Amino acid sequence: MAAHRKLRQRSTGGGTARTAATIALAGAATATGFDGTGHAEPQLTPGQVKAKVDKLYQEAEVATEKYNGAKEKAEAAGQRLKGLQDQAARKEERLNTARETLGAVASAQYRNGGLDPAVQLALSDDPDRYLENAEFVERAGNRQRSAVAGVRKQLREIEQLRGAAHIELTSLKSRQSELKRHKRTITGKLGSARRLLTRLTAEERTRLGESPRASRASGARDPLAAPGPAASQAPNSRAAAAVSYAYQKLGSPYVWGATGPNAFDCSGLVQAAYRSAGVSLPRTTYSQIDAGRRVSRSELLPGDLVFFYAGISHVGIYVGDGRMIHAPNPSAPVRIAPLDEMPYAGATRVV
Repeated sequence: MAAHRKLRQRSTGGGTARTAATIALAGAATATGFDGTGHAEPQLTPGQVKAKVDKLYQEAEVATEKYNGAKEKAEAAGQRLKGLQDQAARKEERLNTARETLGAVASAQYRNGGLDPAVQLALSDDPDRYLENAEFVERAGNRQRSAVAGVRKQLREIEQLRGAAHIELTSLKSRQSELKRHKRTITGKLGSARRLLTRLTAEERTRLGESPRASRASGARDPLAAPGPAASQAPNSRAAAAVSYAYQKLGSPYVWGATGPNAFDCSGLVQAAYRSAGVSLPRTTYSQIDAGRRVSRSELLPGDLVFFYAGISHVGIYVGDGRMIHAPNPSAPVRIAPLDEMPYAGATRVV
């Protein structure tokens, strides 16, 4: 009996040891999974980091263009709402004036006792004078009925304006929610790109073209960094003016949603350049590509708008020799770059 108990104790002790070891291993694995030390993301090469960063920037730019479009629509809805509110306020002023006039007429009738016309004729000392007055009163009554109808019409118009204003307010709130959603997407993508770039040394970032300082320096040394030749080859004076403006902005920082004069996103730079030439362009790449006549790549002239990616999410201004000026992304300022830097999608000549 004792031997049996001793055997069981040894068996239990061995199981406890094995169980403890299993728990320890499981705990270590769990801890590794949560703190990330045992399953850290594999070390990426500088080229792999750049590829991931470029993808994040492109996704952020897609969201930026959606943000720009939502902002444009929100501003338009806000203007329409203000116009409707102003129109309703003016109509309410006229309505109040008409109501005051009707009130004065009603008070006068009350003071006169509202006698039946037959009784007034019977009591009148001068029937002819009375008939003249009665004719005047009838005309006044007609005018009064017309005034009442006018008030009713104004009330209906004001209600219609209020209904339209409510629709615009709903639209505005929807656009504002859309703006917030796109903004979260943009900041999330850009934040991820920044964290990836911190893995690279300054020298690696410069070599990969992800250094603003390096971009400015290379732009300054670029033989095409003067607008003269490109502007002279533009199809007209307005395209030449847009090209000259873009050259003047080389080195300006990229800021998503910005349209100048000191910072730009890609479509913001294009819009500002043509605005300086007296040409109004839409705000987003999706709209800008339809703002003029499509041209083939072989037909490109300085001033043409060149678009990239299947979703038309990036744009630059062609300056000749297979190159463009564009606002690339937050890691690089406005600069000159080859068209082959990104997947080419098409071109438009706006003037």
